Amino acid sequence: MTKTRKDEIDQQAADFSAANPIVSKLFVKFAFEIIERGFSNYSAKAIFERIRWETDQADSDGRSTFKMNNNYTCWFSRKFMDRYPEHDGFFRTRERISAHQDATDLPELTPEDFR
Repeated sequence: MTKTRKDEIDQQAADFSAANPIVSKLFVKFAFEIIERGFSNYSAKAIFERIRWETDQADSDGRSTFKMNNNYTCWFSRKFMDRYPEHDGFFRTRERISAHQDATDLPELTPEDFR
């Protein structure tokens, strides 16, 4: 089977999640907070932004010390719904175009790439 861009993103997201378990914990916590407030669906992107708000710190130059790739948002939302099937559909998903694109085989960008 040919590796796709989706496969790359999924692997990078899984690696990021393993290296930063607080993100998964907060994603679940914040998703359940929204569910308990009565929402039947919500934005995974909004939860990602809240995680950024709750965890980020500035370095000595005033730059963010914690980066989360926006490409991972769909991975976290799908993992949440897989883990909690009673909430399947809570995050609206679309077909992933990256599933039809060849892998780039490029390293993931890091904060150093944007200085």
